[in-house]
Amino acid sequence: MWMMGALASFMAMALGGRELSSELTTFGILFFRSIIGLVVVAALLQRTGWGQIRTRRFGGHLLRNMAHLGGQYGWFLGIALIPLAEVFAIEFTTPIWTAILAALFLGERLTARRLVAIALGFAGVLVILRPGVGIVDPGAVAVLGAALGYAVAYVSTKSLARTESPIAILFYMTVLQLPLTFVAALPEWRWPSAPMWPWLIVVGVAALTAHYCITQALKRADATIVVPLDFLRLPLIAVIGYFAYAEPLNPFTLLGAALVLAGNYINTTTGFRRL
Repeated sequence: MWMMGALASFMAMALGGRELSSELTTFGILFFRSIIGLVVVAALLQRTGWGQIRTRRFGGHLLRNMAHLGGQYGWFLGIALIPLAEVFAIEFTTPIWTAILAALFLGERLTARRLVAIALGFAGVLVILRPGVGIVDPGAVAVLGAALGYAVAYVSTKSLARTESPIAILFYMTVLQLPLTFVAALPEWRWPSAPMWPWLIVVGVAALTAHYCITQALKRADATIVVPLDFLRLPLIAVIGYFAYAEPLNPFTLLGAALVLAGNYINTTTGFRRL
C-alpha cells in the first residue's frame, strides 16, 4: 500500500514535469521542487520536532542525494524529450541495478524467484524498447543514467532507514539538493509564469510523498521486493500518456506491460508468502 502511494506520486510528477518543461530547464524544475519541498518539510518539523534531523550519517545522506539528483536530472530531461511510457520503460532497469547493489552492500538474497521476476520485468522493457530503435536518443540515454542513479539512491535509502526517520531523509534531500540545483540553474535562469506554479506545487509535494512512501515501504520489506512493484507505473502511465498527450498505445507496449506485470505477480506473491 505504501508503494501504491509512491506510484500515484511519481505519475503526478511525470505530468507536472512534462508541463513545466515547456518553460523551465531541468535544473530549474529541480530547484523550485527543492524549495517547495523544504517549505513543506520545515512545516512538518515545526509540528513534530526538529530533533528528528539529528544524524551521525551525513555522508550517507550526501551519497544518497548526489545519486538521487543525478537520477532526477536524467528523469526530468527524458520526460521532456521522449514519450512518457518510454521514459518509464527505460527507467524500469532500476530494479536490476537495485537487486545487484542490495545483494552486494545490504546482504539481501537474490533467490531464484526474484531473479525470474526481475528477468521478466527486464524482458518487458526490451519488448517495449525493441533494441536498436530509439535507444541512442539523448532522452533515452539520460533515463538509462537515471535508472542507475535511482538504484544507488534506493539502496542508500534502505541503509539510512535503519537509523534515520523518513522525515530526516526528506529534510536532507531538500537541503542538500537546493544549493546544487540553484547554481546549475543560474546560466539559463527563467521565472515560471503564473499558470506553471500549480504544476510546481504538484511536483514539489509529489516528490516528498513519493519518497516518504518509498521509505516506509523499504522499512517493511527488502529492496528487491519493494522496488519491482514500481513496474506497475508502466501500464498506468501508458494510458495517461495516451489520453493526455495522444501518445499511441502500440502492441509492443501492451506485450511488454504484460511481461512486467507477470514479474510483479511472481515477486509480490513471494514476498507475501515470506511475511
